[in-house]
Amino acid sequence: QVQLVESGGGLVQAGGSLRLSCTASGRTFRSYAMGWFRRAAGKEREFVAAISWSISVTYSANSVKGRFTISRDNAKNTVYLQMNSLKPEDTAVYYCAADFSGDFNGRHYNDVLGYNSWGQGTQVTVSS
Repeated sequence: QVQLVESGGGLVQAGGSLRLSCTASGRTFRSYAMGWFRRAAGKEREFVAAISWSISVTYSANSVKGRFTISRDNAKNTVYLQMNSLKPEDTAVYYCAADFSGDFNGRHYNDVLGYNSWGQGTQVTVSS
């Protein structure tokens, strides 16, 4: 059973930065594709960013392109989400997710069904 634990959320003013971390248990972390999603109050969970198992490919939602960066350190079993130029509309619970198959289980990288395991989430609040 893979466990994902997110950290790094909090309250920040608009224009500020936060870095989220997600640490995974298990020895095969380096073979997982990883993703970040978020859910704002009253809205559906939406894709934020993803990174392939090989690190060489990353994906970002249009709403965060140029502001958020996903990265990973396989030696630390950790994936990061660096969030800069935060806006109030970025306020949400942020979840990391692991795809054991390495190819999002044949689905699109922004599809929640492409992931096998989810963290408990960390709250990010951006004040105006």
